[in-house]
Amino acid sequence: MYLYLSENPRTLYLVTSSQEERRGCPARALVFRAAQDSSSQAVVEFLPKEEVDLENAVRLTSRIVKGCLGLISVAGDMFLAVITSATEVGNTRPSSPTPEFVCQIHDVAFYCLTSPLWDDLSLNPDSLSNPSLVDQNDMFTRDYNGSGSATPAPEHPCQPLRKLISAGTFYYASDPQWDISSRLQRRLARTEPWDLSTFDDRFVWNEYIVKSLLDFRERLDPQERADLDKCQFIILAIQGFVGVCTLALPAPPTNGTPAVATLSLISRLGWKRAGTRFNTRGVDDDGNCANFVETETIFSTDQHCYSYVQVRGSVPLFWEQQGLQTFGQRIQITRPQASQPAFDRHFAGLVEEYGAVHAINLLGTKENETALTAAYSRHMKSAQHVLGDAIGLTSFDFHAAVRFGGHESVFREIRGLESVTDNLDKFGFAMADATSNEIITEQKGVFRTNCLDCLDRTNFVQDILSRTALEQYLMHIRREWIHSGSLWSNHGELWAENGDALSRIYAGTGALNTSFTRSGKRTLAGVLSDATKSVSRAYINNFQDKGKQAAIDMFVGNLSTQRQVTIFDPIHDSVRAALENRLSEYSTTKPCTIFAGSWNLNGRPPSSESLLPWLFPRPSNPDLIAIGFQEIVPLTAQQIVQTDPEKKRVWEAKLMDTLERRSSKTSYILLRSHQLVGTALLIFVKKELTAVIRNVEAASHKTGLRGMSGNKGAVGIRLDYHDTSFCFLTAHFAAGHANVAERNADYRTIVNGLHFLKGKTIEGHQNIIWLADTNYRIDLDNDRVRTLAQMDDFDALLAADQLRRAMDEREVFEGYQEGPLLFRPTYKYDLGTENYDTSEKMRVPAWTDRILFKGQSLDLAVYSRAELKGSDHRPVFAIFRAEVRIIDHAKRAALSKLLLESVTSTAPGEKLDEKLASLTFTQEEPDLPPPSSEDYAWWDDPDHPNGIVVPLTSRNGSHARSSNPFDSSSESSISSSPSSSEEELYHALQAPLSPAPPTTTRRPPPPPPPRSAKTASESDSHSIDNE
Repeated sequence: MYLYLSENPRTLYLVTSSQEERRGCPARALVFRAAQDSSSQAVVEFLPKEEVDLENAVRLTSRIVKGCLGLISVAGDMFLAVITSATEVGNTRPSSPTPEFVCQIHDVAFYCLTSPLWDDLSLNPDSLSNPSLVDQNDMFTRDYNGSGSATPAPEHPCQPLRKLISAGTFYYASDPQWDISSRLQRRLARTEPWDLSTFDDRFVWNEYIVKSLLDFRERLDPQERADLDKCQFIILAIQGFVGVCTLALPAPPTNGTPAVATLSLISRLGWKRAGTRFNTRGVDDDGNCANFVETETIFSTDQHCYSYVQVRGSVPLFWEQQGLQTFGQRIQITRPQASQPAFDRHFAGLVEEYGAVHAINLLGTKENETALTAAYSRHMKSAQHVLGDAIGLTSFDFHAAVRFGGHESVFREIRGLESVTDNLDKFGFAMADATSNEIITEQKGVFRTNCLDCLDRTNFVQDILSRTALEQYLMHIRREWIHSGSLWSNHGELWAENGDALSRIYAGTGALNTSFTRSGKRTLAGVLSDATKSVSRAYINNFQDKGKQAAIDMFVGNLSTQRQVTIFDPIHDSVRAALENRLSEYSTTKPCTIFAGSWNLNGRPPSSESLLPWLFPRPSNPDLIAIGFQEIVPLTAQQIVQTDPEKKRVWEAKLMDTLERRSSKTSYILLRSHQLVGTALLIFVKKELTAVIRNVEAASHKTGLRGMSGNKGAVGIRLDYHDTSFCFLTAHFAAGHANVAERNADYRTIVNGLHFLKGKTIEGHQNIIWLADTNYRIDLDNDRVRTLAQMDDFDALLAADQLRRAMDEREVFEGYQEGPLLFRPTYKYDLGTENYDTSEKMRVPAWTDRILFKGQSLDLAVYSRAELKGSDHRPVFAIFRAEVRIIDHAKRAALSKLLLESVTSTAPGEKLDEKLASLTFTQEEPDLPPPSSEDYAWWDDPDHPNGIVVPLTSRNGSHARSSNPFDSSSESSISSSPSSSEEELYHALQAPLSPAPPTTTRRPPPPPPPRSAKTASESDSHSIDNE
C-alpha cells in the first residue's frame, strides 16, 4: 500500500497497491484528516479507491507501507504511525490450514495530520537505514545525551517513539486470520470465527494508539469490515522475540524421506507495567508486574503441533531501586505491609489464564535478594489460603549452584527438583492435530520463573524447562528424535537469541550466560563478553534509560497529560458527554476521615513522651494518617551526602506502637514512606482499606543549593482511594527571617519539578494536602510578637504573617486553603519547656509549621497544634472529612450501551441528524424571569395566560419527551428514582408557605420551574461548604 498527502484540508490517504489488488485485496483507501480545531480527534473514512481523488496528492515515501499502527497526539499535534520497513521471520506453523507468517518491524514513520511543520524534519524513513542493526540504546544516547553540536537541529516530536519501535523488537502477523498475541491453545479453543478485535490485550503494544481505529472498524457494516481486514490497513504489534527454524529429522523406515519439522519460539512482553530495568520493578496495584513475558515453544510437523508456555516476571511485590546503581543492588521494599492485595491479584490472574502456576525463584543469598525471597515466601503462603494448591513456590539459589558445580550442575539440579518434575507431569503440554486444528491435549499450568531482572538466570532455567517438556512430548511421538543433535542445537540457539532480545529491551545489552545456552560450554570468550555487558548495563541503566522510559510511557498511553485520539463520531461523542453529566447514576460516594500532621524534629530521636495527644486529638480513628517530618536527621554534611535511614525506621516503629496501643479494635499498616535527607513522609491506613487504595507512588525534589542538595526540599506520596486521587506533600523551605523570596522560589521549584511516575504532577490530583515546615516568619519585632502570642491576639500576628501575605499576593499556594490559626506560633521553643527561644539568637516566634489543602471533597474539621516538647517546634495537625467516589464500571458500561442504543434507534419518519441535533447539553441554566413586585407578577403576563406555566424539563426529571434518549425510563434499572437531595428539594418547594395577610387579589403563583439535577447537587455542595 502507498501513503499520499493532500492539502486544503490536510488529508492522508492509505491506498492499496495494484500488486495487492492482484492478490485478491479489495481496491480501497483509508482516509485520515484532523477534526476542526482539534489535536486529538480525527475524521476517518473507508472508501473505494476510485472515489479518492489523488490527482493533487503527493506520495510521502518511496517505500511500500506495510500497515498502520494507529494515531497519537504528541506536543499538540496528531500523527499517523505507519510501518515503512519490515522483514519476514518465517511461518511459525507451516502445517496449519492457514499460514502463520510473522514479520519483524525495522522502521516506522509518523506523519502529521494537523500541521505541515514536521513534513521535512527528519521524517524521511530512508534516513535510518536499518535501526535494528544498531544497538537501540546507542540511538537513545544520541538523542538524549546530545551530539556535541552547539546548535542541534530541532527534533521531530515522535522521534523517540520511532527509535523505540524501529529497534527490531516489534513483530506482527503478516497474514490476516491469525492472532500473534495469543498462544496456540487459546487461539484454537476459540469457537467464534477469527476477528481482528479479538486478541490478548496484555501483549498488543499499540493498543492505546490503535484503539480509535478498532472502534471505527466496529462501526462498519460486516462487508466493509471484512474488506478492511483483507487490506490489512490496521496492524497489531507485539514486542519481544520471534524465532523460526526448519530442520530435517529422521523419518520412519517406510520411505526413508526425512521428516521436516519447524521449531519456533515466540516471546510476548507485557505492556501494562512496561519500562526499563531500574525504572520499573515489582508489581502495580492491578497485579501487573514488570518485565512480564509469556514464552511459547512451538514444534510443528505435518501430523501434530506441540505448544509449551512459560512465563517470567519481576517479584510481584512493591519494591524499587533508587539512586545510582552499580553492581551492588540497593533494594527497597516500599510497601512491605500492603503488598498482599496486589500479590493476590497477580497470581489470581495467572491462575485464571493458565490453570495453575508454580513459581521458581532464582534469587540468591545476597542481603537484598534474601529480603525479597523472604517476603516472596510470606506472601505466597498467605495467597495459598485463597488460591489453594493452584499456586506453589520453589526457591533455587542459582548463583550458589554455579559456584559449587558450574553451569552444568544447574541443568542437573533443576531437572532433579521434585517440585519441578511433579509439576512438569501435572501441567503437561498442548498438542493439536496439524490439519484439523483439533486440540488433543491441553497444558494445565505454567511455570513462573524469576530472578532479580528476569533476564539471564531466568532465561537459562526456562531453556532447561522448555527442553525437558519437549523431550516428554517426543517420548510419546517419536522417541528417536530426542537424540537429534540438530534439534537441540537449534533449540539452544533460539533460546540464546531470545535471552539477548529480551535483555536488550529491559537492560540495554544482550543477556549473560548465552554462550553456555548456545554451546553447552562456559568459555573464556563468554566470561569476557559477560563482563563487558555488565559494565555496559550499569552505564546504560543509570544514564540513558530515562529517555527510553519516557518514550515507552508515551507509546502505551501512561503519561497523565496525554489525550487519546478519538475518531469523530457525533453519536459516541454525545454518549460520552451524557455519561459525564450523569456520573451520579453509576457511582456512589462514601465518607472518610484523614489525619494530617507535621513536626520538625530538630534531629532528635523519639523520647518517652506519648504521641497520643498529637495523633488522636479526637476519639475517632482516622481512615488515613499522613505524617510529615522535617529534620528527622541532623542536617550535617555527612547526612546530606549519605542519609542514615535508621532514624526513619525508629520513628516508624514509634508511630506504629502508638497506633497499636491506641486503636485496639482498628489495625493500621504503614502503606508507604519516603525520605529526602531530613524530610520524611509516612502514610498509614486502616488494614482493611489496602485492597481499595491503589497506584501508591513516592517522589522527592531537592531545593537546597539550587537543587543540588537535599537539606531542603519536598517529599510527595500520591494514591488513589477507590476512584479519588490524593497527593500528600511534606516540605522544608529555606530558612532565615528575611528570605521570603527564596521560600517562594522553593515552592515554585517543588510544584514544577516534583513529578510522579508517568508524568503525573502535583496539580493533577483531585485533593492535595501540604504538611510542611514552610519557614515563613512574622514581620514584627521580637518583643511585640511574644507579647501578642501571650495575649493570644492571633489576628494581629496573622496580619504580619509572611505566608498569608505571599498567598494574598498569589506568589505561592494559589487556590489553596488553610484553617484559622487559633493557636500560638509553633516555633521556636527552648527544648522541653513552654518558653520561646531564650538563647543568644532569641529567634522571633512564628507559625513556620503549616497545613494547607486544596480539593472539593476536603472539609476541614480541626486545625490545631499538640503540646509535645520533644523538639524546638510544636507539631501541628489537621483532621479532614472527605468524600471518595466509587465508580461502578459495570453500571457505567450498561448505561453507555443503553444511551447508544437509544441514540441509534430512530422512530419512523425521524431523521437521525435532527435527533442528534436535539441532543445538546447546555451547561448554563435558562435565565430566570425578573423578580415580582407589588405591581407585577412574573407568572401573570401574556406569556403565561391565566397563570399557566409549562415547567421546563430537567435532565434527570420528568420524561415528557420520550424521544430523548438521555431520559431514563421508569423501568430503567440504571436510575429509577431521584436522589435523596432531589426529593428533599422537591418537597421543600411543594411545602405550603406560612400564611400572610393578603394585600391584593392576585392569583397564587404556580410551582416554580424545577431545577435540574446539577443545580440540586450544587445546592447540596454549597450547604455543605457553609457548614
